[in-house]
Amino acid sequence: MAVCARLCGVGQSRRCRRRQRQNQQDQGSDSDMDEEEEERIVGQRQGDIGGCSSSGGAGGGGGGGGPAESGVATAGPSDAGEYGCSGHVNRRGTSTGPPHPQSLSDLPPELLVEIFSLLPGTALPNVALVCKKFKQILNTEIIWRRRCMEEFGMKDDLRKMEVGGVSSRDLYVKLLHPYRHILGLWQPDIGPYGGLLNVVVDGLFIIGWMYLPPHDPRVEDPMRRRPLFRIHMWESKKATVECMYGHKGPHKGDIQTVKKDEFSTKCNQTDHHRMPGGRQEEFRTWLEEEWGRTLEEIFHEHMQELILMKFIYTSQYDNCLTYRRIYLPPAMPSDLLQPGLFKGTYGSHGLEIVMLSFHETSARATKLTGDPNVPAGQLTLDVDLSRPVVLPDLEQQRNIEELSRLVLGVHEEVQREAEQQAKGTSATVRGAAGGACGSESAAEGVEADHGACSDSCQPGPSSSTTTSPPEAQPFVLPLGVTARNEVYPRTCRKCFYGTGLIAGHGFTSPERTPGLFVLFDQDRFGFIWLELKSFSLYSRLTDHLAHAHAPNMERFEAMLRNMQSWTS
Repeated sequence: MAVCARLCGVGQSRRCRRRQRQNQQDQGSDSDMDEEEEERIVGQRQGDIGGCSSSGGAGGGGGGGGPAESGVATAGPSDAGEYGCSGHVNRRGTSTGPPHPQSLSDLPPELLVEIFSLLPGTALPNVALVCKKFKQILNTEIIWRRRCMEEFGMKDDLRKMEVGGVSSRDLYVKLLHPYRHILGLWQPDIGPYGGLLNVVVDGLFIIGWMYLPPHDPRVEDPMRRRPLFRIHMWESKKATVECMYGHKGPHKGDIQTVKKDEFSTKCNQTDHHRMPGGRQEEFRTWLEEEWGRTLEEIFHEHMQELILMKFIYTSQYDNCLTYRRIYLPPAMPSDLLQPGLFKGTYGSHGLEIVMLSFHETSARATKLTGDPNVPAGQLTLDVDLSRPVVLPDLEQQRNIEELSRLVLGVHEEVQREAEQQAKGTSATVRGAAGGACGSESAAEGVEADHGACSDSCQPGPSSSTTTSPPEAQPFVLPLGVTARNEVYPRTCRKCFYGTGLIAGHGFTSPERTPGLFVLFDQDRFGFIWLELKSFSLYSRLTDHLAHAHAPNMERFEAMLRNMQSWTS
């Protein structure tokens, strides 16, 4: 019985009673700590901090056994390590070493992984040079996976890549990072024709898409795309460049960085570009892709000549091309409409791509694709937003002479002011000039905020005595003005005086001719060329273009100047 009592812990054995008391203390230590115990632990931690930060002799200082000392001795040495002191606490309460990490290398690996995941990928190679520990931690896949997702928008594609045996680190280090400088918008150097190339991360590839306007004259149709090259790691552990031009599938290519904001592509197997039927078959195929029709369906003889000329010229660049970076224009709250890329009609030349940007009181449209008359890079439209034009009623709008009288009246004012400024007259003459020809209010001044200019649909802020025009005014093209699009908007919001650039073949004798800029809505505008008696309709390019926004307005304006110098 005595043995059984001792085994059960209920007998009178001293050893059994001591074991029972220890079990009760262990159970109490596993429960929530009371306030007195918490205060004792806090006091021990503060004592450790003082011991870690002091010199070696400070640990034994204090002499007598005060409350703080007894608190430290009660906590025990294991608590010091729990609260981050890199040293140890002996049984006398003396601590050796700092209480907190003194550098990044003292942090636990899981915390370093989280920190390194927040750094840009361009900084990680320098982090790996710090020490062996950092280099080993940077092999963690989650760091590179997050960089691929945040910097290049890759998500589900990473899983496919990892299943194929390529890690996120290899993808970033060998593909995305080395070729990151070619992402964005570029203009190919194809003489006067130019173009628009968008290099993007597309799935598991970096692809260069050449953007082509819709088939003439369907200006509101979406853009067409054609791949020119691609870079991938699908078949090997290193990046592979392939040319996509031609009709025989991908083949070997090369990419070279010429200088900052410029690179070139080269095809190493140009025989893939040739077709069995020779140049005649290549021309028919190109014509179907470019214009969506055959040469027999194009009855205009001049247009046939322009098409054949473009094919001969552009086919010379099928093996090597140079690209220069372009930016999308920055947007300001005061802009008349959202700046960006538009596709517009240009008579026999078909559809071309322009870039609309705003510069104080002017709106400018720069060609990204061009023609033998006015090449790419030139300023095709220059609109003075400080000179609105009030349109007459519909009956008078149909009269080309009435429209010419209104626009040419403003044009003469502009010329007179330019002559006066050239002679050194006051710079305020332009601001004192009347608003628009035909406007009944002379109190409407030049506004620095060109988005608030008065016009045929909305009065200026200073025109308190005039009648407020309707929000949308009826619009019709004058008789005798030709348009590639018979279907165009029949209401407009605003009209302004502007000039368009015209020139002879080969960009000879270029001159700016007056015209009327017509704003239909946020995605469409038009321009009436008075001298040519033609109308161009422009529609917004709605494709998402990543890595294309200008860092600031100064960089964008410098890019515009360089574009004009390329083709001048």
